[in-house]
Amino acid sequence: MTRSYRLTLATATAAAALAAGAALAAGYPEKTVNYIIPFGPGGESDISARLQEPVFKRLTGQTVAIQYKPGAGGAASWAQLNGMAADGYTVMGTNLPHIVLQPLQKDVGYQTDDITTVYWFHFTPDALIVTADSPYKTLKDFVDAAKKAPGSITLSGSGTNSANHLAQQQFDKMAGIKTTYVPFGGTGPSNTALLGKQVSGSWGYTTVQMQLGAQVRCLAVAMAQRHPKLPDCPTFQEQGFELVGGAYRGVAVPKSTPADVQAKLADILARINADPEFIRKMEDGGFAMLDVGPDKMAGFMAEVKARYGALAREMGIVKK
Repeated sequence: MTRSYRLTLATATAAAALAAGAALAAGYPEKTVNYIIPFGPGGESDISARLQEPVFKRLTGQTVAIQYKPGAGGAASWAQLNGMAADGYTVMGTNLPHIVLQPLQKDVGYQTDDITTVYWFHFTPDALIVTADSPYKTLKDFVDAAKKAPGSITLSGSGTNSANHLAQQQFDKMAGIKTTYVPFGGTGPSNTALLGKQVSGSWGYTTVQMQLGAQVRCLAVAMAQRHPKLPDCPTFQEQGFELVGGAYRGVAVPKSTPADVQAKLADILARINADPEFIRKMEDGGFAMLDVGPDKMAGFMAEVKARYGALAREMGIVKK
């Protein structure tokens, strides 16, 4: 085979691949899209997908099949993502800081850059939550009790090296206390443990307070200002602790998914995020809307990788 023939063949192959991707994107989606949630049912990723599904169907005429594949705080599924069908009909929920912190802490089968997120659509601030009948009426009560009995206060949360876990570690350091973090496979089972009194409290999100209502009490929220739907829950900052943070959620695809298909999916997600009724339901549930699409993705990911990497080093969770 001559060099010129090889070059011609390579060019033709690349052109065919681009044409195939363009053809696929032109009619996308033409069938049901499988939406994998790397956590159990009942958490924020699940709630988001269920709210997105009817809008997706209205916009595209196609349905979304939600599947749950929990394990290792999401890592079990993210490690398998790039081995899945790369045609736009298999998508997966993705989370920050999880996909930055997990590979820094240990070998989880993927690196942050292996995850191709096409759109980040919302943010949920961390919140420290106890049951309504808890002896901890205020954050001060909680801190005082933790100082008297280091390690005795147990706190549920979603995943290891997740937003909840990071918040627990940060706050323990800020407050000079030691609590015991108990990870669960998602917010759903974490909430069950909280309500069942299996733990003393929970590192959850603003969404947990909205979901559980009068059954729980929010001691503090990790926001710069109080959440408009939770005016009675003070921020950590107004109680003397500089804690602001939470979890970002988006949709990722296998890395070899054609660029045109990724762009089409991102456009659909942007249109869902712009739907007034969808926005109302999300905000009523305690979510904060976010729009990071392909044009902003590189800069956004560079910023969060630097920020969470610095926090991981500060907290001493980076693998040697």
